[in-house]
Amino acid sequence: AEKNPGTDTVPFPTTGMTGGEIEVLGYRGMKEYELAFDNFHVKGENLLGGEEGKGFKQLMQTFESARIQTAARAVGVAQCALDLGMQYAKDRKQFGKSLIDFPRVSGKLAMMAVEIMLARQLTYFSAFEKDNDRRCDMEAGMAKLLGARTAWSAADNSLQIHGGNGFALEYKISRVLCDARILNIFEGAAEIQAQVIARRLLG
Repeated sequence: AEKNPGTDTVPFPTTGMTGGEIEVLGYRGMKEYELAFDNFHVKGENLLGGEEGKGFKQLMQTFESARIQTAARAVGVAQCALDLGMQYAKDRKQFGKSLIDFPRVSGKLAMMAVEIMLARQLTYFSAFEKDNDRRCDMEAGMAKLLGARTAWSAADNSLQIHGGNGFALEYKISRVLCDARILNIFEGAAEIQAQVIARRLLG
């Protein structure tokens, strides 16, 4: 089935399909929508996968790729948080010197860089395994779990470096913090990733 093109006033002109955009806290570069189907007809030849009753299995086969790309996005969010924190720590002066000259601030930035490197390399490895057609559900789960946690930690630490300014909407780090939160939820929540990893470790 194919949805007829809609307009701003009538976004869902196709019979049997309704829905609308969901307003979200962050990560607004990717839109969220709800869809409802009521007496919505689909031709038999349009069945995804061509075989009835296999939809869940087909969906599960996409999760390795989905979790790897989510891990990559998480690394990007974390890197952005580090860049913002680093720049602010260089520019902001307290007691006659830059924030980055204070050991507790520079220490935060150093650990952020270490954690981001770990998440990035694990994501690269997972992608390499996937590109070479090797099973990597555990590695993809690890990359997604670590990447999402790293993004949240980096955003939180960067906002802390910004101090009260970080809580102000005029500073980009406030948006990055909101963007980071969803990464631990979609494409399988952190708890699901841990379960996938544990099952594989147990054989």
